[in-house]
Amino acid sequence: MDSLVTLQQLKYFIEVAASGSITRAAAALYVAQPSLSKSMKEIEARVGRELFTRTAQGISLTPDGVEFLGYARQVVQQADLLEQRYADKKPPRRLCSISTQHYAFAVNAFVNMVRRADTAEYEFTLRETRTHDIIEDVATLRSDIGILYRNPFNQQVLDKIFRTRGLAFHPLFTARPHVFVSRTNPLAGRASVSPADLADYPCLSFDQGVHNSFYFAEEILSTEFSPKAVRVSDRATIFNLMIGLNGYTISTGILSTDLNGENIVSVPLEVDDHIEVGWIAPASVQLTGQARTYLDELERVLAEEVDDDS
Repeated sequence: MDSLVTLQQLKYFIEVAASGSITRAAAALYVAQPSLSKSMKEIEARVGRELFTRTAQGISLTPDGVEFLGYARQVVQQADLLEQRYADKKPPRRLCSISTQHYAFAVNAFVNMVRRADTAEYEFTLRETRTHDIIEDVATLRSDIGILYRNPFNQQVLDKIFRTRGLAFHPLFTARPHVFVSRTNPLAGRASVSPADLADYPCLSFDQGVHNSFYFAEEILSTEFSPKAVRVSDRATIFNLMIGLNGYTISTGILSTDLNGENIVSVPLEVDDHIEVGWIAPASVQLTGQARTYLDELERVLAEEVDDDS
């Protein structure tokens, strides 16, 4: 009995999905474009479903295509492991991609994962990016895992988006809101601060671009008016502005002195709210072994850094 698709076709499919273009994939694979296009149509005919949406700008995966890609990656990965075990070949190139909101603990876990990689070749990607882009990266399998937060304000909206995009949210920890400020800020020595205490200081937040929304904000109290507001695009800048402008941002309270030094401190914020941080992944796609290694490191880092009262 003929197989549904060949292993070579699965490898071609993965490259086409990653490239978003038959032309670019053909060039990367060193095969003729008509031959590759025919191979993709043969796969769709075999499975009896449309796996690609084709436009003048290129191709993208349909929901069935996203699910098929997950299985294709697993099959190819298992084939690589089989060759490694019985053909005495070098270990396969390790792959893993993470998209995350701006959390130092996510970076620490990534560093630990890379250090643990027991292979001569790997290609790992870490994207500290906007909330909408995290969801899009994971839904299209550009990233294996996405890390973001939800709270009573945004949970209903985010959960609806997750269901629509076929994603599942897995909680990691729940934290009491804190403000991050410079060690020289007058608020730094306080046991806690109230929202009223923050009125005279610049409120620093991460810019969400064209998909700006209160529900996509990385900081709670996003609907509250701040007379002094500054938006930034990266974590290094926001810490610099805490020092240079005496600004503050609201987050989980977890700081990494290894990555951020000792110039920034965390002070509890007096609000009736919480921050639930978790990871998202496609509900119908099994995680790769490397993605699970990252989650192991993430849990290890959090076990060391999350305060007992978070």
